[in-house]
Amino acid sequence: MELSEMKRISKKSYISFITEYKTTMYRIAFGYLSEEAKALDAVDEAVYLGYLHRKELRDPNFLKTWLTRILINECYRILRRNKREVTMEEPPEKADFFTAEAALPLKQAVQDLPEDLRKVIVLRYFGGYTIADTAKLLELPEGTVSTRSRKALGILRVALDEEEGGLANGK
Repeated sequence: MELSEMKRISKKSYISFITEYKTTMYRIAFGYLSEEAKALDAVDEAVYLGYLHRKELRDPNFLKTWLTRILINECYRILRRNKREVTMEEPPEKADFFTAEAALPLKQAVQDLPEDLRKVIVLRYFGGYTIADTAKLLELPEGTVSTRSRKALGILRVALDEEEGGLANGK
């Protein structure tokens, strides 16, 4: 689908775009919410809100960024709502980013990152956004995104080296 050819986003074009982009949306939502059910709810609500307001988008070239911003706002809404909830039992184990068991240490290392660093990693590496796009979505300077990305990757490298028993020693 070529977004630049559309003047307004039609129902058919929107559905086509969502079909292509839904997996990335789920990864982003899961990175924020850490639970499969909540991530799916966030994606569903973002898709619905995007559909309702699709004619308000001024430039169809920014559909991906616009929809991602809606998704992030929905994730924040869910997080705020969940802070008010008090659970009496232990929550079930978190769903995995990946299907391979080998990826579990990476998943845990990403979840253990501070929130500001995790947001950058989720958008950059699970969402596939550039530094510039990530900066726009998070409303941060590009330099800040770049610095946070490097810092997060360094922390992940150390965490994964420790998990593997000092992988760096085997180089």
